Amino acid sequence: MMTGNDACTEPRVSGRSNARTLTTPIDPAEYESLGATLRDRVDGEVRFDSYARVLYASDGSIYQAQPAGVVCPKTVADVQATVETATEHSVPLLPRGTGSSLAGQAVGHGCIVLDFTKHMDEIVDIDPVARRATVEPGCVQDHLDDQLSPHGLKFAPDPASSNRATIGGGIGNNSTGAHSVRYGITDAYTEELRVVLADGTLIHTREIVLDGEEYEAIIERGGTEAILYATVRELVNSHSAEIDRRYPSLKRSVSGYNLQKVIYENEAGDRVINLSKLFVGAEGTLGIVVEACVSLVTCPEETALALYCFDDLRAALQAVPRALEHPVSAVELMDEEVFRLARESEGYAEYARDVPTETAAALLLEWDDELVDDFDAAIGEVTSRFVDDGRAFAVREAHSDEAQQRLWKLRKAAIPLLMSLEGDPKPYPFIEDATVPPEALAEYVEQFESILNAHDTEAAYFAHAGSGTLHIRPILNLKAESGVETMHSITDDVTDLVVEHDGSFSGEHGDGLARTEYNPKLYGQALWTAFKRLKTAFDPDWLLNPGTVVYREDSTDPGPPSDRGVGADMRANLRYGPEYQSIEPQTQLDFDEEGGFSHLVELCNGCGTCRQTTGDVMCPTYRASKDEIQSTRGRANMLRAAISGELPEETLQSDRFHREVLDLCIGCKGCKSDCPTGVDMAKLKAELKHQHHEQTGVGLRSKLFGHIDTLAAIGSATAPLSTIGPRLPGSRLLLEKLFGIARNRELPRFTRESLTAWFDSRDTSSIPAADATERVVLFPDTYTNYSYPAVGKAAIKVLEAAGVHVRIGDELTPSGRAAFSMGLLDLASDRAQTNVQTLAPRVADGWTVVFVEPSDAVMFQDEYLDLLEGDRVRAVSEAAEGIMEFLDRRRLIEALPLATPTETLAYHGHCNQTAIHRDHHAVGVLRRAGYEVDPLDSSCCGMAGSFGYEAEHYELSMAIGQQLFDLIGESDGEVVTAPGGSCRSQLSTYTDEDRPPHPIETIARLLQ
Repeated sequence: MMTGNDACTEPRVSGRSNARTLTTPIDPAEYESLGATLRDRVDGEVRFDSYARVLYASDGSIYQAQPAGVVCPKTVADVQATVETATEHSVPLLPRGTGSSLAGQAVGHGCIVLDFTKHMDEIVDIDPVARRATVEPGCVQDHLDDQLSPHGLKFAPDPASSNRATIGGGIGNNSTGAHSVRYGITDAYTEELRVVLADGTLIHTREIVLDGEEYEAIIERGGTEAILYATVRELVNSHSAEIDRRYPSLKRSVSGYNLQKVIYENEAGDRVINLSKLFVGAEGTLGIVVEACVSLVTCPEETALALYCFDDLRAALQAVPRALEHPVSAVELMDEEVFRLARESEGYAEYARDVPTETAAALLLEWDDELVDDFDAAIGEVTSRFVDDGRAFAVREAHSDEAQQRLWKLRKAAIPLLMSLEGDPKPYPFIEDATVPPEALAEYVEQFESILNAHDTEAAYFAHAGSGTLHIRPILNLKAESGVETMHSITDDVTDLVVEHDGSFSGEHGDGLARTEYNPKLYGQALWTAFKRLKTAFDPDWLLNPGTVVYREDSTDPGPPSDRGVGADMRANLRYGPEYQSIEPQTQLDFDEEGGFSHLVELCNGCGTCRQTTGDVMCPTYRASKDEIQSTRGRANMLRAAISGELPEETLQSDRFHREVLDLCIGCKGCKSDCPTGVDMAKLKAELKHQHHEQTGVGLRSKLFGHIDTLAAIGSATAPLSTIGPRLPGSRLLLEKLFGIARNRELPRFTRESLTAWFDSRDTSSIPAADATERVVLFPDTYTNYSYPAVGKAAIKVLEAAGVHVRIGDELTPSGRAAFSMGLLDLASDRAQTNVQTLAPRVADGWTVVFVEPSDAVMFQDEYLDLLEGDRVRAVSEAAEGIMEFLDRRRLIEALPLATPTETLAYHGHCNQTAIHRDHHAVGVLRRAGYEVDPLDSSCCGMAGSFGYEAEHYELSMAIGQQLFDLIGESDGEVVTAPGGSCRSQLSTYTDEDRPPHPIETIARLLQ
């Protein structure tokens, strides 16, 4: 059995400069024993191995602390059983949602992590009349809002992470977002909770009239619940003057415990106590929320935005109080650094295009139709005040949904843009959400800049100016001792400054490991002592997330007779501290653009965007499994642990690591664009698979799939016999046993006449090169050439109808896509080299290389630049275009004689093309051809080349595909179209058609 000292942290002592990690070494044997006990007691998943400890050791903050293990509870009974087991073993507990928190409150050494996102994520009830919703803690906010939307309702707090952040996490953190000016923060909407206490008791918190019948009944029953009500009441009453004096009068203040909000007068005029308000913002230190009833607000039907541009940051900040005199629902700030980085970013440049280059800072104001009747008049009034009579020199209005989304995307791009800075110095979050009264912002920022100058660093400024919360992230290198000490010194100075301005150390992201150390400075000794009494009343042994929000000075303080919860030091338990080291392996691929292999791995900041389950592409395997290890973050954390020595040296090349971490990455490349910092896991996987092959050899199935072009050529040459063979009784089972190819998967069929053979049989192109508007080499990809040449024929038909001279590149080798995906990088490099040498002269002569298969196009456009170097490969890469991109860029479709379409389309784009921002062309071409198109907001189809054929991955492939099928079922499109060959194979299992058409086929059908 573990003792308190074994299971918990050593002291985190304020001001201890050499504190870097505050934990006793983890004993895997002890934790495995604890895990075995839990497996006997809970129905949910219990994971106490080294992989689980790495996966849950970090969150979205700068901190890292390995837990004992993880429990994914299915029921309240599971939670209670886990609490009781933890108490028996004297092991801390840490409830966790998505783990996107920025202050380190979702990590803890030696804790049992309770991950509510896997199973306890249901919406229990929606009452539109009462405007209430009841949810389990793992419910994602956007999922709740999707269900509320038909009722015209929403949950008001809107953190930027709402597409993956949970309601339970938001309650623990007291979250809010850009619209706190209008709606406030989470505690205002948390009405009732069901909470498991540290002794396993389940209580129901809600408004209870003080000294009323219900209150008296609780007190008379005695027990834990009675003690809590009495203690809270006594603490609030005895510290009322100090509460009035010390708690900031701000819309956003989430440091410490909510003693100022737990007792209040309700709408009926009764004086009530509601412990729900106390659990909000407590960061899991007082109890474990297992169900929440939250109040809702109506959704405005229309909104409008205006971006006011200033040539001086101080002038923009001085305008904030004046903006708040108008009926606005949001006031956000961006500075010139955000705009500069956006203009230099391929993914965000379009959003900054309309912002004047001389803009030093800009205020983004929003109005909604519940506050104003006339948007033009409301905007005009502010424009007159800010531009005509003020310091703003320009305004950009946005009334349409599309225009507004562009501005919001620009605002939300700030963090990913800043975190993508090259090198070890990064703009780290540690004092970023300090909040002051809006009227003090200008002076506060000026003083903040003086602090930064004194420490020889700088920062960017953005976020929630209207509520006085600016995200200011000083740029530091925390891998250097001096950087860590500078962080601590800056925090000392800034917290003094915040107190001077009657502000709060945190207006959004909470205390966690980053700010708990400074809470005594904010609240004073009397309230600090009250916090410790409060914590001890709710959690006598300090088992719940100890050392967060409040800490003990020493072991004689209230709490257990041990060092649990003693001390706090923001410099301890850093993910990247002075002791951090990582290997930089020799690589086959070029990682110079990413700053090296290890730097690409370390770009993952833990924000958890890869855990979103709707919109964008990333991460299809997580969406299907909801397992952390199958998210991009999970894989990046595992890689970082392997290259930094956190896991044994042999881990990186172990069969388990490849099977559980790398093989389940399907290479969709969604993370390349959707990850805020651009962690390209597909590239990392290809490199590591290559190294694994170098050490262990290449498996037979990998060889087969890597050389699929050779098999396809043989299949075509021997068709139709090659097509009949796999359909004979018993053949599928034999393929699965011999090669691991799923017996349930339909294999490609081969045609006797390949596309290149058909083209060679023509006398010549119907458009002579001398008369052509354009000259193209059509790339004969394996799938089109040998299995479905009709797609290539359709492309040629459309191109020639548009006056384009076409040649088939029959002298080319396969693109190398299949080899690259298998990690056969030598083979992929050889093929890339051959193709570049062959195509470079034509490209130099003005030819374009056109592809009907998106994955091959992207291979040329992206991966070739990682495999090869030099001007020739760059020229060939730039000349490579997908067929729909080629038509769209030149607007060739508009001159074609096309019939009027008789059907509507649902379009599923290719994940690889989406990742490099080239998928949108197809929808534009189809619409200009007259089609009504519903572009599905879909992720990868789940086939992913060979992935869907692999027996061990078949079920996951189909689970990913089902998400696409559901979107198709909801679409008004009558016919599904997709450019990817693998996508069309997967879709053929869903649609009535043998094979859904490629977009170019739908265009060819209209030609007259």
